[in-house]
Amino acid sequence: MLSFIRSDLAQFTAYKPHPSSDTAEPVPTQRDRLDTNESPYDLPPELKEKLARTYQQVIETNRYPDGGHETLKEAIAEYINESATLSPSVLTAANISVGNGSDELIRSLLIATCLAGEGSILVANPTFSMYGILAKTLGIPVVAVSRNAANFEIDLAAAQSAIEQTQNPPIRVVFVVHPNSPTANPLTASELAWLRNLNEQILVVIDEAYFEFSQITLVGELAQRPNWVILRTFSKAFRLAAMRVGYSIAHPEAIAILEKIRLPYNLSSFSIAAALIALQNRQLLLNSIPQTLSERAKLIEALSHHPTLQITESATNFIFLRLKPNGFYLQDTALKNLHQELKSSGTLVREIGGGLRITIGTSDENDRTINRIQAALANLKI
Repeated sequence: MLSFIRSDLAQFTAYKPHPSSDTAEPVPTQRDRLDTNESPYDLPPELKEKLARTYQQVIETNRYPDGGHETLKEAIAEYINESATLSPSVLTAANISVGNGSDELIRSLLIATCLAGEGSILVANPTFSMYGILAKTLGIPVVAVSRNAANFEIDLAAAQSAIEQTQNPPIRVVFVVHPNSPTANPLTASELAWLRNLNEQILVVIDEAYFEFSQITLVGELAQRPNWVILRTFSKAFRLAAMRVGYSIAHPEAIAILEKIRLPYNLSSFSIAAALIALQNRQLLLNSIPQTLSERAKLIEALSHHPTLQITESATNFIFLRLKPNGFYLQDTALKNLHQELKSSGTLVREIGGGLRITIGTSDENDRTINRIQAALANLKI
């Protein structure tokens, strides 16, 4: 360990860009990459051509990008108002901050609330791992509670107790995903009631990365809840995972704080152009969602018939698969073997939270996934 490096960093493990890969190398394209919840569909050729023309004719590579993102923020606000059927259009560019993926926004929120020993965060595992990872890299304590094993609802009694008892530093931020990753379930009425009743001194971060698939959003409540921030991304339904564009929606005062913390020129001109083109052509891009939902239903239907598999309902572009308790095998060992067997046969999925998170792919990928899971279960005698 280098003597000038914080000693606690020795305990951390770097985030693996490809969770099911053995190395940091790009995943071979011949594998079915169903482990990172990306869209299986690339941008249509006509949009790639339009983006290429923008790069050739508009973008000056010797000039810095638009550091204020005003045009993009206005386009995002228009889309949010439209998709949430907010009438009149209550959200404006002042309600939006744009980040290099949602990760940058999460990090900025942590800096704004908990740094310098002023706060800790609350998460309910299993959930998106970057909340805890980013907090720990900043020296911010992470308080974790569990979820109901049957329906994945947050243990609200434990969460409330943690908020009341955690001091030095107190809990300043609660992170939830709506719907949750990896378990694919939206927030319940009880969870929402609990969030609404939290003290306004606690920031509530609601990650709606999968909104386009769930069509469930809480943006309509933001005007009454200045302590809420909603996160969204272009990496899923909008097919721009390579461009790293995320955005937050919140009260203008909260957005003004994020803008103070945001790194200058945090998005490249190419990423800004891609996000604008995606929004301008959102009907074309989002037309693939019904196909994804149909394929999700096909996957759930086919796998639910196996006596050892347990799959809950999904409101996202992935499913969460678990093995039912069985006296003939150790669940953890059997799950790891199933994960490895799928990888060996060419399908990458994510092993997390006591189950396998499987992204919905193309029809052919999903057919192969079904066949490979059934073959693996037979080979492993599960």
